[in-house]
Amino acid sequence: MNRNNTHKSGYNFKLLTQVYPKLDAYVFENAHQTVTIDFADPKAVKALNTALLKAHYKINFWEFPEGNLCPPIPGRVDYIHYLADVLKASGIQKDATIMDIGTGASCIYPLLGQATYDWHFLATEIDEGSMKHAQIIVEKNGLDKKINLRHQADESQILKGVLKPSEYISASMCNPPFYKSKEDAQEATSRKLKGLGTQAGKKTRNFSGTSNELWYTGGEKAFLHNYLYESSLFKTQCFWYTSLVSKKENVKSMKSSLKKLGATDFKIIPMIQGQKISRIIAWTFLTKAEQKLWRDRL
Repeated sequence: MNRNNTHKSGYNFKLLTQVYPKLDAYVFENAHQTVTIDFADPKAVKALNTALLKAHYKINFWEFPEGNLCPPIPGRVDYIHYLADVLKASGIQKDATIMDIGTGASCIYPLLGQATYDWHFLATEIDEGSMKHAQIIVEKNGLDKKINLRHQADESQILKGVLKPSEYISASMCNPPFYKSKEDAQEATSRKLKGLGTQAGKKTRNFSGTSNELWYTGGEKAFLHNYLYESSLFKTQCFWYTSLVSKKENVKSMKSSLKKLGATDFKIIPMIQGQKISRIIAWTFLTKAEQKLWRDRL
């Protein structure tokens, strides 16, 4: 995990159950005498993440339907910290505005980003139901001036239709759909539950998720290349475009496409959380002169 990640040393369940007593029902001591929860239980996972938000990020309301994706806080805030490192290296340390592509019902990246670095967010979402729940979370936590939710009306578009010609953002971030179809997602779920020691069918996805959150026609690669193309249409309106990339084999084709599209820099940032290995890809179209002008505007 990133050196700045509060959760790199594990969970303080005593603190977490104090700030969120409902978590206590799911906490137990396993055979190794380690205090933990059942990570195959969606309700336990949601209770843990709710407690983490309350204890460490001053988020007192975080409610959304059980069918929506319940994101793991340590992994999500890791992305936030690595993005902060990229911005700092580029001379952007204040007044950052971030676009969160596909914020979901949980609105998790904007919540963590504003709490950790006081960033402003433009958060986009395709699903109107998810957007309504995200808006309630924003309002109940008094974050209306920090987080601006915007509906993406065209599911075939990513930046077009939501980023206005007059708007400039410090960076974009995205956790793209990983799977090609519902069947692909279900197969991955079965493997995951088996790894957690649970038979498929006895429990649901431990992080849940709707179709828009989990799969995209053509899978992660198709989504990413659509994203790359659209980013080239807004070359000077964003300093750093970024995305999580689950499949290592997609990185090579991304780098090749971005070279053709005129990107001036391309970064690969490893993310390691336990046995899970992922990466953040960051790219910019700005020349050195344009980057200086950007910093001078701040």
